[in-house]
Amino acid sequence: MPAAAPGPIVLWLSSRYENIELAQAALAHVCRLRGIDAEMEHWIGMAMREAVANAVKHGNRLDPDKRVLVRLESAGDDLTIVIGDEGGGFDPERISDPLAPENQLKTSGRGIFYIRTFMDDVTFSRGEGGGTVLTMRKDLSKRGDAKGEKP
Repeated sequence: MPAAAPGPIVLWLSSRYENIELAQAALAHVCRLRGIDAEMEHWIGMAMREAVANAVKHGNRLDPDKRVLVRLESAGDDLTIVIGDEGGGFDPERISDPLAPENQLKTSGRGIFYIRTFMDDVTFSRGEGGGTVLTMRKDLSKRGDAKGEKP
């Protein structure tokens, strides 16, 4: 049985795209400890990278003085990733459907779609001091494809 991950890993990163790599390294560490296979790690990593990039670009508007929260916690069969920003917040229901014909040729607007596809549960909330908090959960007992469905 894979070892349990240490207590939550919490990072506060300045709003710079290069800090996505720090979050990725922390995720890789947790995945290694939990014995998560490379394919599942890849899809979880895609979701996390999209979330951090959204927090940097859309939430914090590329302001390096604003921070992005990255919290990784693994307990039981769940891996939970929390990404928070210090921006003005947004309404996730107002996001355009990237599969709609009028949006298919757009070069952006697919991040939240990918996050919802690759993770089992995705919720948005407001942070205590404002901003958006995205909580993503992956059921690690479901080994298989990108959505975690058993083969």
